[in-house]
Amino acid sequence: MYQKRALVVGATGIVGLNVAEHLRDRGGFEITGLSRRPPLGASYMRSVAVDLHDPGTGDILATLDPTHVYYCSWTLGRSEDENIRLNGGMLRTVLEGVNRRGSVEHVAVVTGTKHYLGPFEDYGKVEPVTPFREDAPRLPKKNFYYELEDVLAEAASRQGFGWSVHRSHTIIGYAVGNLMNIGATLATYATICRETGRPFVFPGSPTGWSGINDITDARLLARHIVWASTEPNARNEAFNATNGDVFRWRELWASIAGYFGIAPGAYPGETNPLEPKMKTYAGDWEAIVRKHGLQANPLDRLASAWHTDLDLGRPMECLHSMAKSRKLGFTGFQDTERSFVDVFDRLRAERIIP
Repeated sequence: MYQKRALVVGATGIVGLNVAEHLRDRGGFEITGLSRRPPLGASYMRSVAVDLHDPGTGDILATLDPTHVYYCSWTLGRSEDENIRLNGGMLRTVLEGVNRRGSVEHVAVVTGTKHYLGPFEDYGKVEPVTPFREDAPRLPKKNFYYELEDVLAEAASRQGFGWSVHRSHTIIGYAVGNLMNIGATLATYATICRETGRPFVFPGSPTGWSGINDITDARLLARHIVWASTEPNARNEAFNATNGDVFRWRELWASIAGYFGIAPGAYPGETNPLEPKMKTYAGDWEAIVRKHGLQANPLDRLASAWHTDLDLGRPMECLHSMAKSRKLGFTGFQDTERSFVDVFDRLRAERIIP
C-alpha cells in the first residue's frame, strides 16, 4: 500500500494530465484520476469516470480515500453567476465526497490570472498593479476563482486538511480538447497558414505585441502544485505559478513562425481577433488532416481561439511575482520558448499536426 494516495480531478485536462505524469515520474504516490472520459495511454493511473454535476457522484467519491487531492477542473457557464454556482458546486462535491473517511491531508486548487484581471464577462477592465502579488486585494467583482478559494478555505477549516491555491498565467502544455489551449490553437493556426499560404499574423493588441508578459508551462505548474502539497511551509497559502522568465510576443511570434517554416505576418498595429478567422478554417483543417493522415480531430476541438484572443488581446502587461514561492524554496524554472517547442513536438509525435 502507498502511504500517499493522489486524486487528480480533471485528469484528462492540460493541468491534471501533467500533474498525474509528474506524480508518476516522482514516485511515491498511488494515482487515481477523475474525469468524464478515461485518459488514453495512462496505465499508471487508476481511472474513475464521473460527472461532477451529477448528484450521485458523492457516493462514488466516498469509496476513495486519497491523502492528496489535486483539483484541476472547471466548467464554463453562460455568466459569472453561473460560473460561481457550477464551479463552486463541483468543488464542494469533491471535498464533501472524498473526505468521508478523513484521509485527506492536503487539497490543491488551480485558479489563474483572472484573480487579478476580473472574470470573463468583465475581463481586463481594470488598471492592474504589476507584478501581481498574492496579497493584492480582491477586485470588487463577482469571480468564480474567489468562490473556489472560499469553498476550499471553509472546508479545510471544518475538515482539518491543509490547502494551497495556484494562480497560473496562460497555460502552455500538451492536451487535446481543452477549453484554454494556446499551444494547440497556435499550432493549428500556423499549420493552416503554412498549408494555405495565409499570413501568420499576431491577432492580439499592440500592448500584447510589444509589452512584457510571462506564461505558465503545465509541467512547471504540476511541479509547483506537488511541491506545495508536500512542503510544510507552503501549507495554507495561495501562490502565483509562472515559468520565471519574461518575453515579448513580437519575438516569440517570430520563433513560432520559424518552427513551422513560415515567415511571421506583418503586425497590423491593432487587434485582429483569431476566433472569427478560425471559424472559417474548418474545411481547410479537414483537408490538412486527410493530406497528412493526421488524427481526425475537428478544428474546434483542438483550437480555443476565443481564449487565445483574451490572452493576446489584453491592453496591459501581465507579470506575476514568484517571490513568495522562491522564499519558501520552490526553485523551478522553465524557458518559455522551449515550452512552445516541446508542445509542438509532442503534437507532431501524436500525429495531431503534420
